[in-house]
Amino acid sequence: MAYADLLGEHESIRAVRALVARIAESPVRQVLLYGETGTGKGLVARMIHRLSARANRPFVDVNCAAIPATLMESELFGHERGAFTGAQATKQGLIEAAHGGTLFLDEIREMDLQLQAKLLTLLDTQQFRRVGAVKSATVDVRFVASSNRILLSEVKAGRFRDDLYWRLQVVPVNIPPLRARGDDVLLLAEAFLRHHGARCGRVIRGLEPRVAEMFRRYSWPGNVRELENLIERIAILETDELVLVKHLPDRIVREVEGRAPPALSAGEGAALPLHRGFHAASEDYQRALIAAALKEAGGRHGRAAQRLRLSRHALRHQMLKLGMAEASAA
Repeated sequence: MAYADLLGEHESIRAVRALVARIAESPVRQVLLYGETGTGKGLVARMIHRLSARANRPFVDVNCAAIPATLMESELFGHERGAFTGAQATKQGLIEAAHGGTLFLDEIREMDLQLQAKLLTLLDTQQFRRVGAVKSATVDVRFVASSNRILLSEVKAGRFRDDLYWRLQVVPVNIPPLRARGDDVLLLAEAFLRHHGARCGRVIRGLEPRVAEMFRRYSWPGNVRELENLIERIAILETDELVLVKHLPDRIVREVEGRAPPALSAGEGAALPLHRGFHAASEDYQRALIAAALKEAGGRHGRAAQRLRLSRHALRHQMLKLGMAEASAA
């Protein structure tokens, strides 16, 4: 489902929308989006394009994970006739196709190191050469890249160029996971029910209270995409006026009913939230640590960062990643 805007009222999503508006109006040419699979990185990339002065120019979407490495250079940069076996005609690449507009490089970490070097040159000079060409061409393109992993970790592992990382890391945007967005899950569910109910020629009045509570407590590993796919399946297959517990997959019921609402405690014999899964439980603990440090520091980020043995930048990054509101720095 293609929405024009990033739906939600949680403060973390409001912050993302405000940041996107500022980026769109700015002259910045490189933007880096972070977010788990299904959080809406493609939607944010399109919002940046739509709200910018480039809106009437092309938006070109490139899934770096879907194009084989042997074809990626030709697909991006184009090629001249006779550049390689089978190149019977000159071909314009996706970078040229995006001239004047926006090129979205989805999952850029999948790009091989050799091609990363060529992309870096393009970002630095706004010039490139087609495969087999002698002369360079100039393009005017805004590059929006995305990753579902922190790229600095990929740099340290030797899978991503550090110079390209720093070139892209001009304006990072962290899109929070659905589990960190509070009641936004219910707002989104209602929007999806209206949309997919209308497509199926029926009216679904909402969620029964027990389902709403389950939606709040479920970890949503597939994020907004998982939620929409679930609602679409229910709209197609079920006939009740409300979404009922019996409509939900077993994985949701097992996870939610197999645990109490998360409460972290270091006390002996405290129940660990194993049903949350490693990543969700770890994020719960990180939020609790940060909240405790901020409370102890009177809301001052600098002092809280020192207490946590983090840099102030690292604390801010973690808060954005975890969907936590930023308190006023002091």
